[in-house]
Amino acid sequence: MKTIVSGLLLMMLAVQGQAAVQTKAVQYKDDDVLLTGHLYWDDAVQGPRPGVLVIHEWWGLNDYAKKRARMLAELGYVAFAADMYGDGQVTDTPDQAREWMQEITADVEGWRARALLGLDQLKASGIVDGDKLAAIGYCFGGATVLHMAYVNAPVKGVVSFHGSLPAAPEESKGKIGPKILVLHGMNDGFIAPEVVDNFRKKLQEADADWEMNTYGGDVRHGFTNPDADQFGIPNLRYDAKVDARSWERMLGFFGEVF
Repeated sequence: MKTIVSGLLLMMLAVQGQAAVQTKAVQYKDDDVLLTGHLYWDDAVQGPRPGVLVIHEWWGLNDYAKKRARMLAELGYVAFAADMYGDGQVTDTPDQAREWMQEITADVEGWRARALLGLDQLKASGIVDGDKLAAIGYCFGGATVLHMAYVNAPVKGVVSFHGSLPAAPEESKGKIGPKILVLHGMNDGFIAPEVVDNFRKKLQEADADWEMNTYGGDVRHGFTNPDADQFGIPNLRYDAKVDARSWERMLGFFGEVF
């Protein structure tokens, strides 16, 4: 019996040793703009599984966004870290990040359309369950996934981490299918209290299924990013406790919507 058990354990360890998170770059286009996203999945998981679109901060598709996609893959999801800027544009300079972000957000329809192109790449991977999709975003990415919800994108839910809070437009009333989870810092100086109040009011008026968790104390913008303190912006600050709490709430949310 001991020999049989030992043999089974060795077989399990061998399978675990062979399994790993895989990644590949995926090129796609928005008109003449070449975009390069990154797909992550665990090859030990068999069959279609839930898929999560990851939208980066205003810095561009950097290692932080890719790390979050990998973390999701380690949990058994398929994750696609989308490219919202194209041409490998990544920066750690706030002025440059603001310029690129404003170029995208100036055309709201184009902004939404580019995000949906990323969702298309996730669906086209061939390893996701097309009925179990979600989108998450950080900072600029948080606002992006909210806009996806406002046009009833084919996802079960969206999660915004320390995102800006664009109000639901009047035309979205009664038409927001995805459930919405917003994770926000009480001391985020980028988001004025009146903006928060209007955001909540418009979601109520739109008859959306939404939840907003506001983390009290000195929780600022960028609370999930360990590098937040390095950009020289006082309103950016990492908070390890809230990072962990918000991630766990997201996973609970996925359990509900999937």
